[in-house]
Amino acid sequence: MGKFGFSFSLSRLLGIAQAKQKFARTTGVPTTKNGLQRKIGASILKLFLK
Repeated sequence: MGKFGFSFSLSRLLGIAQAKQKFARTTGVPTTKNGLQRKIGASILKLFLK
């Protein structure tokens, strides 16, 4: 059986998710692993293609 649309996140409860989001928006630095890899990859490509 599924959860029927109910989910619980400790990081959301403690406000960690919101703090990470706010940090990422103000600094422009992603806080997720995939986001950071994309940003680094894009900047490397920009260096070589310009």
